[in-house]
Amino acid sequence: MKNTLIEQLENVLPKKIKLPYELKLLYQWIEENNFYKDNKNGLRYGFLFSDKELQESCTENGREGGTNIEFFASGVDNLKYWFGGNDNEEIKSRLCVFGQSGYDGSEVALWLSENEEVKIVHLGSGSGSILSCVLAENFIDFIRLLAIGYDEICWAEDFSYLPNEKNKDFFVKPNVQFQNWVKQTFEVEIPKTALEIVKYPATLLDKNSKDEFFNWYQKY
Repeated sequence: MKNTLIEQLENVLPKKIKLPYELKLLYQWIEENNFYKDNKNGLRYGFLFSDKELQESCTENGREGGTNIEFFASGVDNLKYWFGGNDNEEIKSRLCVFGQSGYDGSEVALWLSENEEVKIVHLGSGSGSILSCVLAENFIDFIRLLAIGYDEICWAEDFSYLPNEKNKDFFVKPNVQFQNWVKQTFEVEIPKTALEIVKYPATLLDKNSKDEFFNWYQKY
């Protein structure tokens, strides 16, 4: 069955990176539930909840929808901005941005590690989030991270807390439909906090880290 989100991401995917099977399942679930919209140029944006319902439910006290994230085929075109103008082909061959993790412009990407494993990494915008590390070792863990229910997954300072524990003035209701799909499809449990998934939440201000993505991008 045709899936536009998958097709558009495959069109910008570097040859060395294989699209995770679990990502395909997620994109199929998104389109089956009509959790997407297309811009005037035909680029499709996918969500974990009805974007219209999420926006309509939003008040100063909270909203529906669990973690807010946008999936779209960004690819490698804007990596030069994140890497300070460096347009290195090595960077382009090992990174593929596939979504926006926060309103500040932070992004998530597929990254081919030194061991040629596809991992999910975070690219902090610098203007807001400065989280820049491996978010998940594999796509199942990334999906489990999304199911926890943080407002956004770009804020490292929230990762040791339960969703809604730190900011009690704004309550994000859990995305129960997505959580149930994750548990049933992958036969996994949803972690209580992000630190069960994110091993070394390195930031742009750190001088050193055990995080392998942090150490890789420091070269550029």
